[in-house]
Amino acid sequence: MLQFEDSSSWLYQIGQQSLRTYELLRDQVVNMRLREAIPAVIAGSTQLGVVTPLVEPCLSSSISILCINQYASVMPYHFFRPSRNRTGWSSTFGSSYISNDPLFSQVDNADFLVFDRQRGFELLGTSPSYEYIFEVPKNVHEAPVYVSTQNKLYISRLTPGYLPQLVLDLNEDPPTISEYLSDPPVYAPNGGTIHNGLIYWGASGGINSIGGTEQRPGVRVLDLATNKSVELLNNYFGYFFNCIDDLVVHPNGDIWFTDPNYSWYNKLSDVPPQLAAATYRFRPSTGAVSIVEDTLAEPNGIAFSPDSKILYISDTGAVSGLVTGKVSQGQSYSHLGKKTVYAFDVSDDATYLTNKRPIYLAQQHCPDGLKVARNGYVLTATGMGVDILDSTGTLLVRVQTNYTVQNFAWAGNDFKEFWMMGEGGISRVRWELQGQELK
Repeated sequence: MLQFEDSSSWLYQIGQQSLRTYELLRDQVVNMRLREAIPAVIAGSTQLGVVTPLVEPCLSSSISILCINQYASVMPYHFFRPSRNRTGWSSTFGSSYISNDPLFSQVDNADFLVFDRQRGFELLGTSPSYEYIFEVPKNVHEAPVYVSTQNKLYISRLTPGYLPQLVLDLNEDPPTISEYLSDPPVYAPNGGTIHNGLIYWGASGGINSIGGTEQRPGVRVLDLATNKSVELLNNYFGYFFNCIDDLVVHPNGDIWFTDPNYSWYNKLSDVPPQLAAATYRFRPSTGAVSIVEDTLAEPNGIAFSPDSKILYISDTGAVSGLVTGKVSQGQSYSHLGKKTVYAFDVSDDATYLTNKRPIYLAQQHCPDGLKVARNGYVLTATGMGVDILDSTGTLLVRVQTNYTVQNFAWAGNDFKEFWMMGEGGISRVRWELQGQELK
């Protein structure tokens, strides 16, 4: 759960003299100077090794699908990508200034960017499509859970003091969206999955009173047949969890979840963090909770490989804030902070992790939502889009949106519908890349 903030945020209120603000101004000045310097480049000079062209339409003549040749590994001088955009958040690859490649200016306007043609074309198919389906408020939208028996997609809206969730009815054409409440309601589900016909939510909200009850971050389970929700976990030896951000269920029934600090930053919790950010394994049959990883700054997305032998966790420490004080000061972005997807080997008895290794440094913003396709490809929500990686972390394709994506889920009879949601939008992709069928 990573939320962009506007100019009224903590970064602008108390950080105008901070290093981050200085760096932003510095980048703007450097960018301006580079643009002014380009005409002074010696005429007729030749740069060897430049990828030509950097960008070109592929699959069709439309610029909705662009191929990035050789990953644009050698750009023509002068080129420059700002560390941040004008609001202080991550810039885009397409915002890079390229001196003499006219089509590169269209990169941000494409629906799909293809970096690996062979595997990219295979996962896209011959006629991929992107549709912006619903305009929603610019709040975090998270925890998508597709229920195949209903052909409905459940989504949360993370707004302080707000209980209703959303449900998309995919039986309708076009799909419809409506509010939904379980009994009792669950405050701010941030992660979600389905296992053995039950919806498991990572509830991230912590508040003394909402809807007549107290709620704290934890794991909730929903029986769709009765609409009843039950708490499975709400503390670690008396301590509140910080923000159950995302979760996944192992085939043996254990629930693995991340616990960063975002509920405090985003004012979804009325108590500062009591535990350091970490990742845990919870065994519902005994109630035991075991810490499995505590080196990531802000552990966020979490997903198993199809055979459950590898666990992927994203670190979004580039977006963070102060964890002390009586009132949350919000969060801000540092382009030098952690924004990495890590892979871990799962022990044979599925109780601990080994062989931590970074596999992907997000090329935009941070890797928020994280899931694995049926064929083992790893997908992560990174700013205004979703990156599709192979299991080693090589970027194959990027889907681009006009809003910040927090999470996504597959749906449909063949699990080739891909739904994305975030701040201001819910959209759908149709392609050949199948999701894992969760029941």
